[in-house]
Amino acid sequence: MAAQKVVVMEGDQTGQELLEEALRVLAPDVIGTQIELVRFDLSLENRRNTKNQVVYEAAAAMREYGYGLKAATITPETSGDVGSPNAILRKEINGTVIVRTGRRIPGIAPPVGVYSPISVVRMAVDDAYGAKEWREGSGQDEIAMRTEKISRSVCHGVAEYAFQYAKRAKAKVFGGPKFTVSPIYEGMFKEELDAASKRYPDVEYEPQLIDATYALLLVKAGEALVIPALNRDGDCLSDLVLQMFGSIAGSESILLSLDENWKPKVIMAEAPHGTAPSLQGKNVANPMAMILAAASLLAHSERREVQLASRAIYESTLEAVLGGVRTPDLSGGTSTTEFTNSVIERVRTKLEVWSTLGDTAGR
Repeated sequence: MAAQKVVVMEGDQTGQELLEEALRVLAPDVIGTQIELVRFDLSLENRRNTKNQVVYEAAAAMREYGYGLKAATITPETSGDVGSPNAILRKEINGTVIVRTGRRIPGIAPPVGVYSPISVVRMAVDDAYGAKEWREGSGQDEIAMRTEKISRSVCHGVAEYAFQYAKRAKAKVFGGPKFTVSPIYEGMFKEELDAASKRYPDVEYEPQLIDATYALLLVKAGEALVIPALNRDGDCLSDLVLQMFGSIAGSESILLSLDENWKPKVIMAEAPHGTAPSLQGKNVANPMAMILAAASLLAHSERREVQLASRAIYESTLEAVLGGVRTPDLSGGTSTTEFTNSVIERVRTKLEVWSTLGDTAGR
């Protein structure tokens, strides 16, 4: 059987360093199966040199192979520059759903009393992002305006995937848009959430306005939640949720392109944090999120040996922290490479034990 192919998109600064750490974990002698890496250089320098052509090539490869792992990249602020590669990638693979899950990091006391996972399932396109903006008038009479849009199909996809995900995770679908203020615009999303709840009667559904969702998160901290959201609401909400668990490094971010049956057909995984230029070259950054991104990508494979590798990476990463292997952001003194070394050792041990116990191990 041919090796599982994964499109690897290289990035900038610490983002690239952490990608290389994650790829060390995916080595065949670690996970016991071959992953063929199809690499594209998405560094700012190469995007400028190719006028973003490399980004389009990476997107085409993801459409072909179905899986992508992306490092954090720099988005220049100057108008007329190459802009954000994420925007191009989302459009080219028709990525419409982003999933970010906050989870308890073993042995780390979160700033609030959360212990069950909270997943934010948000739109990856439209809403406030990409809207046309302009100003009219001058002085105190000057006004600023913008156009925003959402589509029925994207609303349907986010709602459907949120309930699918909640069903698998045995979680409650919680929250929603502020449809009372915007019954036409945000009301469309609420309609799709309500319709999805009827298709999944076994999934608990507790709709809330977005402001109430924020307020209630602290008192709902004991429940496993899936929160569907508009693009901008979800962007803000996911940052809050990840920090509620103590560190943004303990989670991964998944971009999904859905097929006609609302199942993932292209999956791109990345860390939710940026390029952290102040940490570049210091060997102190936490590679957890990038390693977990690699694990989450493998979890979508249909191959049993790849799924086992995914679980082994997830468990080994969290067990390393529980065992005291912690980078400075988690109040430890472990270096980036030392953390990855510990994960690699644990993955090898775990897979060897599972192979000894037989095919039912690791389930």
